[in-house]
Amino acid sequence: MSEVVLTEVRGHTLVVTIDRPEAANSINADVHRGLGAAWERAQKTDDIRVVVLTGAGDKVFCAGADLKALGTAGPAGVTPPDTAHWGFAGIVKHHITKPVICAVNGSALGGGTELALAGDLVVAADTSSFGLPEVKRGLIAGAGGVFRLTTALPRAVALELLLTGAAMSAQDALRWGLVNRIVPQADVLSTALALADVISANAPLAVQASKRVARGISDGVIETEARSWELSEQALESLSRSADTIEGIMAFMQKRDPIWTGK
Repeated sequence: MSEVVLTEVRGHTLVVTIDRPEAANSINADVHRGLGAAWERAQKTDDIRVVVLTGAGDKVFCAGADLKALGTAGPAGVTPPDTAHWGFAGIVKHHITKPVICAVNGSALGGGTELALAGDLVVAADTSSFGLPEVKRGLIAGAGGVFRLTTALPRAVALELLLTGAAMSAQDALRWGLVNRIVPQADVLSTALALADVISANAPLAVQASKRVARGISDGVIETEARSWELSEQALESLSRSADTIEGIMAFMQKRDPIWTGK
């Protein structure tokens, strides 16, 4: 297990923490491998009935991909080829039957929102925020965010977030059903663990079967998402060759407004 991903078993719950607060808990290859390994462990260990995913610190749950890793090593710096089938962060395509609760302890913009969308339940700090600002950088939310957000939220609400890149407060996320509960930041993990204990008290095979049917998981795949993943990956590949994408990333790193050319 990578040192940037911490794991702890509490009762029947595996607590998984992205431990890169100095890098806004962003995802690099080590985090990808660590999270993916934690998911594998949870799936294969009968005594683990629930997974709780959180981030270290009190400001950021996850800031998405580590742009430094992406810039120096390309896609492999974030998603290693040997485990690319797990998807971004080692989990967005890594469908396990154990319920996953995301304990969102702070900002969850971009890839952080996509991790929350990949989970099953969300307990969020009242100071947290959600959103997919990729269009502000010449990109799309390619880790499932584009199509999962329109399932998690009413279509018009989801499209406004996708097309404007605006953030949604924790209060609005609760109002629209993106999260299950909002609590003070200090209570996020304890609330998520209490929810995990309620789930763990139920018959584990019945809980797993309920998740499998509700999410449409068959042999580790959600068939209804297959076409959406294909379209998302095609769009990302096309955008990656555009001048606007390069400009968007450079402007973000240089902390200036981008100059779009539509090319």
